[in-house]
Amino acid sequence: MKVGVIMGSTSDLPIMQQAVDFLKELKIDVELDIVSAHRTPEKLFDYSQNAHKRGVNVIIAGAGGAAHLPGMVASLSPLPVIGVPVKSRNSIDGWDSVLSILQMPGGVPVATVALDGALNAGILAAQIIGSQNEEVQERIIAYKEGLKTKVIEGAKSVSVK
Repeated sequence: MKVGVIMGSTSDLPIMQQAVDFLKELKIDVELDIVSAHRTPEKLFDYSQNAHKRGVNVIIAGAGGAAHLPGMVASLSPLPVIGVPVKSRNSIDGWDSVLSILQMPGGVPVATVALDGALNAGILAAQIIGSQNEEVQERIIAYKEGLKTKVIEGAKSVSVK
């Protein structure tokens, strides 16, 4: 079980690291790379067409600005692709990235998370793997129980004065 985490440039890494950290926490192997749809199209084609041959099960692709990376990967790969729109310095408040990833044509699905939502991309990738891997599914269940416990504990500290 392996997740490919790719991004258009190193400037996306602080956001995409959230997915990497979560997946590692769940003991899921991660393949991390920079693949630019515009600057390294040959690498994009090679990565997309061969990731499944290297044992990758899900691809998380983060991109800012025009954000073509997730859609292009989805057009070339048989794997599920999760797109992370990244609010970059050349972005139009992130909306260009969101819409570029979200508005895919029929036949080329990209699961899209919130702007800068790499943590949710990591969780979704783990859930996809967990649908076929009982150990990962148990870790997801434990993670979600932890979220519930955190809310319940936080509610105990809230009172009306």
